[in-house]
Amino acid sequence: MTATPLIVFAHADEAECFAQAGVPHLVTGVGKINAALSLTEVLLKAEPGSISRVVVLGTAGAISDAARLDTVYQVEGVVQHDFSLPSPRIVPAGPRVTSDVAIIATGDVFVQDDAQREAIAALGATLVDMESYAFAVVCERLGVPMQLFKVPSDFADSSTTQDEWDGVVVSKSRQLFDFVAEHLPELLA
Repeated sequence: MTATPLIVFAHADEAECFAQAGVPHLVTGVGKINAALSLTEVLLKAEPGSISRVVVLGTAGAISDAARLDTVYQVEGVVQHDFSLPSPRIVPAGPRVTSDVAIIATGDVFVQDDAQREAIAALGATLVDMESYAFAVVCERLGVPMQLFKVPSDFADSSTTQDEWDGVVVSKSRQLFDFVAEHLPELLA
């Protein structure tokens, strides 16, 4: 048996281009609980050794003013921003495939508030989402390497709305698909 990567998205709209191309993937649902439960279930049901690594793709809010909306970032560190106790930073495994790197903060809230954005930036985060920490914890505990790639969809500030995200997410799916075709073509084979 040849081990293959498992491509993971939180939201079906993020996976739109991959679905149209017939690329197998998992959509977990939004939020840390959905992310953790769905990924854990798939990894525990898989034949031992059949999944070589988890590759998470998706959108995120840009916390840093230096983050560019036209860039796919490889995440090199994951922290939680909505948990009152300190959480360890998790470093995803897997080779670096781009020089555009980021730290992502995860919490169960769609960030659209300037004060919240500043507090998250103080954690050293460049990006923010609602699932990455859960994906990272599951992979770390189950011993499965994980690579994590995110493209900013908005600036996670007071001008950001969920409707705005709904309007741009399919174009972000295209950005992710094009990035994978260039940097991780084995995922599309």
